[in-house]
Amino acid sequence: MTKPVAVHPLVSPWGRFGLYSFFIDAPEPAIVDTGIASSPAEGMAPALAAIGRRIEDVRWILLTHGHIDHIGGAYALWELTGRRARVVIHEADAPLLRSRRAHVDEYLAGRGQYLHDPDGEAKLTAATNAVISGELEPDLLMRGGETISLGGDVTISVHSIPGHTPGSVAYVLDGQNDVFVGDTVQVHGAANGFPGFVDPAGYRSSLQYLSEEIRPRHLYLGHPYRRADGTPYGVELDAGQAREALQGSLAIEARVREAACSCLADGLQETNSPYSPFALAAAELGYESDPTLEPSPFFTTLHGYRTASDQTKENEEINTHG
Repeated sequence: MTKPVAVHPLVSPWGRFGLYSFFIDAPEPAIVDTGIASSPAEGMAPALAAIGRRIEDVRWILLTHGHIDHIGGAYALWELTGRRARVVIHEADAPLLRSRRAHVDEYLAGRGQYLHDPDGEAKLTAATNAVISGELEPDLLMRGGETISLGGDVTISVHSIPGHTPGSVAYVLDGQNDVFVGDTVQVHGAANGFPGFVDPAGYRSSLQYLSEEIRPRHLYLGHPYRRADGTPYGVELDAGQAREALQGSLAIEARVREAACSCLADGLQETNSPYSPFALAAAELGYESDPTLEPSPFFTTLHGYRTASDQTKENEEINTHG
């Protein structure tokens, strides 16, 4: 790479916090993550115009994972590029881009079973219809290990970093080690104050990989995740902040894992606690925020540990009985 490629955060309004995308000012311009349905027109287009760029010229839409606040605007952005931009996502999260219903099914199979909300399915169905601009077939399916050319000598390498979702990826701007990780580096979480991931072992392994192998020079986060004192990091971290956030995320995962294991060992108990059946884990961690506030990372994460524990027990039984 002959000269540094500029990266510009693009902030779009939504609810209690903004949504972040990133514009890579390459010969074939790229946008990483797309917010929700309104984000391309209301956030990205005016932000790009302010720096003398046009949304019509974007040629790559790079999705870090399949959650609605990251892929919701993909169809709308694709339309604004004259359907010329190529859409990229990991194959494991591609169903969430192709189908609104996949988001509802994910909810019902995971956190939804703990929230006891009779209207939960209907609420999420309405939300996906409102914030996902359209169902879309990706142009490129990633597994990790691929290289994408953004024109000239600018390339992006793709790294699989499962944990937050099965198909989470890091996009690394080669030559300057700018790393876009979506929601993989959670630290203490965002507005809910709790880190969210579906696969604890994958999350831990991905954080170690980013810390030890990738070693970002700049780390771009999907949200302004928080330190222990509640102050946000922001979404553009330098090398020192990146190391701190990665190590902090690993330390927090270890604490959550210990609490989850203790809770599971004692046996899950259905109680009147809003944290039921993981009330013991919440107490051990001193977690007092609202666990029902979507996207409910408390239940998503604790369900991940429960699933891993159940799988281990199943494997042990298979090995014992042959």
